[in-house]
Amino acid sequence: MLWTIIGILFVLWLLGLVAHVGGGLIHLLLVVAVVVFLINLITGRRPAV
Repeated sequence: MLWTIIGILFVLWLLGLVAHVGGGLIHLLLVVAVVVFLINLITGRRPAV
């Protein structure tokens, strides 16, 4: 599920760069998703399915 969220946010981020849609909110959500992913990776927890 985390990979799906990261993928969707990455696509929205690319759309925001190209079409200037969404503003800073998309960038903020992408950063939050990356931070959550890194915390899960560092703590070694298994991702929720």
